[in-house]
Amino acid sequence: MENRLTLRALEPEDLDLVHRIENDATLWAWGASCQPLSRYTIRQYLSEQHADIYQDGQLRLVIEVDGKSIGMVDLSSFCPHHLRAEVGIVILHEYHRQGWGTETLRQLADYSRQRLHLCSLYAYVAEMNTAGQNLFRTAGYRPVGQLDQWIEGEHKATLFQKIL
Repeated sequence: MENRLTLRALEPEDLDLVHRIENDATLWAWGASCQPLSRYTIRQYLSEQHADIYQDGQLRLVIEVDGKSIGMVDLSSFCPHHLRAEVGIVILHEYHRQGWGTETLRQLADYSRQRLHLCSLYAYVAEMNTAGQNLFRTAGYRPVGQLDQWIEGEHKATLFQKIL
């Protein structure tokens, strides 16, 4: 699987992928977005990204399998002082349960350690998101805490951490 999956920087041609993911209301409960984004807004975002976590404070990468874009993975809340970043991942529904999430998180950890020199990655995963919880556990993240009323003001979340 490793040779088939690559992580790459966003391109202007990713407009449709980003638009599809950002406007999927079923994902809004898991992330920070709670409203649709216009194609214009996404086009502006794509044109302003530098693919440099030190410049942007975040890094969004496209997940590709055999040249087909199947999702995105983010490093956000980047802290260069403490050498850590938060992870977010979205894989299109039709590619779920095929091992791509685990491979993505493995490659992201390698990149974060070897190229960005990070020491720690973490993710907040809603307690009701059992697939997400299983994904992070399988990828070697440890649950290190629980947060009450963290998701939509009423749902618990588990804080997962991976020491690199």
